[in-house]
Amino acid sequence: MNLHIVWFKRDLRIRDHQPLARASEAARKQGGQLLSLYVVEPEYWQQADTSSRQWLFTKECLNDLDKALVALSGVQAGLHIAIGSVTDCLEKLAQHAKLHLYSHEETGNYWTFERDKAVGRWCKQHQVPWQQARQFGVLRPNPDRDQWADWREQWLNQPIAPTPSQLPLVQWQGHCGLLSVEVLNQPIFPSLGFDQSPCPGRQRGGIQIAHQLIDSFYHSRGEYYRGSISSPVSAEHHCSRISPYLALGCISLKELQMHNRQRIHQLKQAAKSQQEPDRQQRQWLGSLTNFESRLWWHCHFIQKLEDEPESEWQSLHPAYRDLRQRSGGNDPRLLHAWETGSTGWPLVDACMKYLQHHGWINFRMRAMLMSIACYPLWQDWQQPAQRLAQLFVDYEPGIHYPQAQMQSGATGINVLRMYNPTQQAMKLDPNGAFIRRWLPALRSVPNSFIHQPWLMNLRQQQDCGMIIDRDYPAPVVNFEQAIREARSHLKGLTKSAEFRDQARGIGHKHGSRQRNSMGQSRSRKRTAKSDQQSQLSLF
Repeated sequence: MNLHIVWFKRDLRIRDHQPLARASEAARKQGGQLLSLYVVEPEYWQQADTSSRQWLFTKECLNDLDKALVALSGVQAGLHIAIGSVTDCLEKLAQHAKLHLYSHEETGNYWTFERDKAVGRWCKQHQVPWQQARQFGVLRPNPDRDQWADWREQWLNQPIAPTPSQLPLVQWQGHCGLLSVEVLNQPIFPSLGFDQSPCPGRQRGGIQIAHQLIDSFYHSRGEYYRGSISSPVSAEHHCSRISPYLALGCISLKELQMHNRQRIHQLKQAAKSQQEPDRQQRQWLGSLTNFESRLWWHCHFIQKLEDEPESEWQSLHPAYRDLRQRSGGNDPRLLHAWETGSTGWPLVDACMKYLQHHGWINFRMRAMLMSIACYPLWQDWQQPAQRLAQLFVDYEPGIHYPQAQMQSGATGINVLRMYNPTQQAMKLDPNGAFIRRWLPALRSVPNSFIHQPWLMNLRQQQDCGMIIDRDYPAPVVNFEQAIREARSHLKGLTKSAEFRDQARGIGHKHGSRQRNSMGQSRSRKRTAKSDQQSQLSLF
């Protein structure tokens, strides 16, 4: 008997799901049964970048996927759950049927990379055909970065995969160790080993919520996307907030881009009927064009990790490897202050508290958090990156690790971004509303001191009921002095010809190529300066 297995990974949807479409068609034409499978892998959830907030979101997505499969097939339970390793699960199933495996390619963390290689070896050994489809605009292998953007555009313009009108799903729950989604609610899962910190404000998972968010973004919230995404105050509402659903595949990148281009087309058609677009139309067009460029950068950064999986833990440029350790950095007390939101810099601490509560924060503040950890606090980027990965419900390894390296100055091809937390606070939270909300100790501090409360004298501190180093810490280091020292350590690295040669090689392999606002190719000629500027435009 032929058993066509759709292995769901981070693609928890039924629309534009090529493996599901292919397996359904094969089962219809070749005969056999169709089995939907998700494997809960305890070893994955014991990795240092996983957390309970990610698991809870995933579980909600799985429950929603099960409902969608039931509606499409009419069976009692749509999704099969296995617990353990994928190869062990396939080994059991292979004893009862001739297997055909279908899935999406995944550019995840290094553990999933090794897992997929193990599945590939098992399939080859057992002569099981494994068809993999592309999940994002990521080319595997990628022989020429110069051609990548054109290839991505061609891929995006291909039709989305059809949703099967009816799925001939087999019901194997209770057979070969397969279970229904009900098992996800059993108490076994809190002991998987991941970070258990609570996240009461996180987004809820699922296909339906993803499409509700998309609808609200394109018809109300997204109008002021451009101009609102840098501030932690306005970004919560005006950002798309689709990132966790894209990371778990509740919606496909192709479908999201299709929504965006259709909305842009509608706005342009409406503008044609007038002599010129009105203010609101111009605002919308600017925001959605800006958003589409982010979809290009999304794939660009994931392609970086696909091309060099070791960049999860190894700095791209060899000169930066263990630099902090060699120069007296990596003070654990400073790392602890950073990850607990007690650095003494109000915006930094407020952002960390917000992130702990919500499992999300806007991109500018993510960049600032990495910058603060790696420059004034002089930490190697790996531990801060790992901690942020745990905190992000929308953790996408292919974006996270290249960005962690970029914001910490470990690539050799990017401008050093040393965010001044006081200047950022004055610009993005001028009246301190965000700071006061997330740092209750500072609620009575006047506007004139809200960004630098340590400058108040003792009498002023007493007047507002907040004493530095009792109710709120003083800055853990002197920012200006720490930045001077960081620059001094970094300056000597870049002068050698060897450094520049290595940087050119990194830029050739990973650097962006010049784009217009829609991410389309302008020219293949690049300079180091333009490459740095274009990469810094992400989000």
